[in-house]
Amino acid sequence: LEQLIHAGIYNQLFAEKRETFSESEETLMRTLAEKSFRAYAELKNHPAFLDYLSDVSPLKFYAETNIGSRPAKRGKGKLTLEDLRAIPFVGAWSQIKQNVPGFYGVGAALRAADESGQFDEIRALYQSNLFFRTLIDNCEMAMQKSDFNLTAHLGGDAQFGEIWRQIRDEFELCREYLTKISGRDALMADYPVERQSVQTRERIVLPLTTIQQYAIGKIREIEAAGEIDADSKNTLEKLAMRCSFGIINAGRNSA
Repeated sequence: LEQLIHAGIYNQLFAEKRETFSESEETLMRTLAEKSFRAYAELKNHPAFLDYLSDVSPLKFYAETNIGSRPAKRGKGKLTLEDLRAIPFVGAWSQIKQNVPGFYGVGAALRAADESGQFDEIRALYQSNLFFRTLIDNCEMAMQKSDFNLTAHLGGDAQFGEIWRQIRDEFELCREYLTKISGRDALMADYPVERQSVQTRERIVLPLTTIQQYAIGKIREIEAAGEIDADSKNTLEKLAMRCSFGIINAGRNSA
């Protein structure tokens, strides 16, 4: 309660501006949002997007973990975009350490603004506008929790290599531009305690995410071979699901 009251008083007494955006800043933000959304929509429309989410991430196992008040997806049968629910969707990206909803499209938007000569405006907005700075800080945190080494084996995969590289390239592009905006050479450099907390948690869950990726990969191999090996597949599915329990609990209990 004290923290909430303090935050409210602080905001009223020390707010630098009464309006969140000036007219020019709002125009710039709208342009960035449109560019970012277009990049994100292109990813969702990739022909391998839903299969990638279904077969590479633990999305299909969320229903078995029995941790939510609603089903992991709306429909039955093959996954569609309309079936996706927010918590399993975000959680699935988190467990494969890609965190797409937290950063994808930001790099593309910033590059487009840079190419149109607006990058100085963006850097100035970052320095003067708390909303935009918080948005970038949140993006940095999502990226700090990502680790593409976990799924690097997919980079040359015949089915999923292209979309994996597309996501990884956007991640690298975003990191490049965030460092240009902030002037820092590391993500979350202004928040050393929180950065250390994230790094500690990620080291703890790394064995679980690695085992989970191994299990999911073996399930794909069994399904691709078309062989009936129900016992092995069932065991691997339970292994992937049990790893989800540990990863979710680590996320809930981390500082």
